[in-house]
Amino acid sequence: MSYVGSAGRTDGCIFCDALRSPDDRKALVLRRLPLAFLILNRFPYAPGHLMVALTRHVGTLGEAGADELGQAMALVQGAVRALDRASRPEGYNVGVNQGRIAGAGVEGHLHIHVVPRWSGDTNFMPVLGDVRVLPESLDATYARLTSALAEDDHRG
Repeated sequence: MSYVGSAGRTDGCIFCDALRSPDDRKALVLRRLPLAFLILNRFPYAPGHLMVALTRHVGTLGEAGADELGQAMALVQGAVRALDRASRPEGYNVGVNQGRIAGAGVEGHLHIHVVPRWSGDTNFMPVLGDVRVLPESLDATYARLTSALAEDDHRG
């Protein structure tokens, strides 16, 4: 119920709040680099839905520097490798929604979605009930991805 009750709260920027959090697990932050970070989506479209956000609070690709975008894409690559090991998806949606009309839920802080996909992973629940059904808790997903990211670190 705490998850459901928090859906729609917009007290500031979710990404800036996560960066300030002293507890990465509680904030769902999986990895931090100086210019970008990887975070598990608290309201995922699919299990393992991740986001890569810039550390700096900017809202558009035009405002982002090449170094920031480079670190963000390195995190996207690492996220895909970790998801491949942890969840074995059949494909991915990777993208930026810039502006509310384009679907940006957080307009002021640039971020990239990494959504693992499987054949048949959509069902009638979102259409009929405006509900998403996930087969795993966020804590379990966080633990699996943390382990997969650590394995990526050891591989070099």
